[in-house]
Order: sequence, then C-alpha cells, then structure tokens
Amino acid sequence: MRETALEIRNLEHTFNPGTPAEMRALQGIELTLEPGAFAIVLGTNGSGKSTLLNAVAGSFLPNRGTIRLGSRDVTRWPEHRRAALIGRVFQNPFSGTAPGMTVAENLALAARRTRQGGMGRGLSRLRRREIQAQVAQLGTGLEGRLDAPMGLLSGGQRQALTLLMATIERPQLLLLDEHTAALDPKSAEQVLRVTQEIVSRLRLTTLMVTHSLPQAVRLGDRVLMMHRGKVVRDWSGPHKRRLRVDDLLALFDEVRGAELLDESAAAMLARSYV
Repeated sequence: MRETALEIRNLEHTFNPGTPAEMRALQGIELTLEPGAFAIVLGTNGSGKSTLLNAVAGSFLPNRGTIRLGSRDVTRWPEHRRAALIGRVFQNPFSGTAPGMTVAENLALAARRTRQGGMGRGLSRLRRREIQAQVAQLGTGLEGRLDAPMGLLSGGQRQALTLLMATIERPQLLLLDEHTAALDPKSAEQVLRVTQEIVSRLRLTTLMVTHSLPQAVRLGDRVLMMHRGKVVRDWSGPHKRRLRVDDLLALFDEVRGAELLDESAAAMLARSYV
C-alpha cells in the first residue's frame, strides 16, 4: 500500500442549507497527495478552492467525508490542533505575523508552534544565529534586519518571511491560499522563487490555490481544476508537463459552455411546465 500525505474521501459541505442562500461548496471531493507532491488548485470565484483549503485546515467541520494527514484521521480535529501539522500562508501579507514584534521574535514564535511553553524573554545567541542563517536562505537580504519590526517591512518581504514561519518546523502539509495575489509583479515573482526553493529543499507536500494560469503551468507537479465544488480536471506526470496556458483557457471555456447549456436546458424545461 502506497504512503499518502493527504487523503480526502467524499468530502461534502453546504453553507446555509435550506435557505435561499444555500451553496453546495464541496460536492464529493476525492483527493490523494503522496509525500512531496506539489498540487496547484485552479478555478473561478466560487468554485470551492479556498473552501477546500479551509476544510483541510479545520476552519469548519464538513457535513460529510474524511480527511487524513498521513496515518491520522483529522476530520473532527479543531483547527488549532491541526496547526501543529499544517503550515499555511494566506493572500494578505499582513496575516499570520505580529507587526509590533521584530523579525527574529516572529520567527522564534513560529518555531515553537509545535512545542509546549512560551517563547521566553529573549533569544539566545545560538538561536539568533540559526534564525539568521534560515533568513539568509531566502535570498532577500533580510538577515541583516532581524531587529526590525515586522510591520515596517514591505508586503513581499513579509510574505517571504511568512513562508519561512509556516515551514520553519517542516509541516506535514503546506497550504498556500493565493499567497501572491495581493503583491506587485516583482514581489510576487520573488515570493514564488522563495516558495519553489523551500518546497523543493524540504520536500514539502503542498496544496496551492491560485487564479494565475501561468503559475499553474510553471509550478508544481499536478494541477486540479475545480468547478462548483467538484474537481473536474486533474493533470499530473507528463500531462502536467505538457500543459500550457492556452490549454487551460480552452478548458475553462469548455466548462463554462457546458454550464450555460445546462442552464439553458433547465430554463427550457421549466418553461415547458408553465
């Protein structure tokens, strides 16, 4: 039996059931990631991409289905308990950090995510040197600004450090929720470089949501396309390596076209009963 890092079976969730605002956000999701897999999740707004990440992170309990991280069934685990196994980076570069604390203090706090006890009153010289070496690997030059308050850094700098904070204790799973969407192109490219370097060096199992088709083509070893709460396309291996932006654009048009046909047929059927 092959080892799995993430296993999702028949995952379903409906928001506001039985009301006019009912939304079937996840509809029978089946997904398995092997250790070290780097999967990109694509989809239009409302397709269920971020809802899938929230379900895995434990932001809500799904109506049905199971979620396993390695050998652990975490389906009913609360979010704070899963945080010991999952690293996560959000779209907003100001999420997940303490702006009034220094760079070194933020990283030291992140390193204690999976441990008992507080951060302590200060950093030892040894720990500070370790943090400095880890920041230097980012290639951003921030190793010389360990005493700068996090809130004074640019969005790109903070997002690069947030990536380091999320992975400093090598999580079993890394979740990236459109983590470059709020950055300018130059900063986004820098954060993507850091992402690739960290994921590759640590061989992290990664699930990354993005709206960017070029990112989907360029990054990772698998692409999942979601639509209305379902995974409607799944490319891996040579199929992923041959994937191009034009292919994805054509498939998005195909999915939208099929949806419009379904809606037209439903409208015609409804009119036939009037």
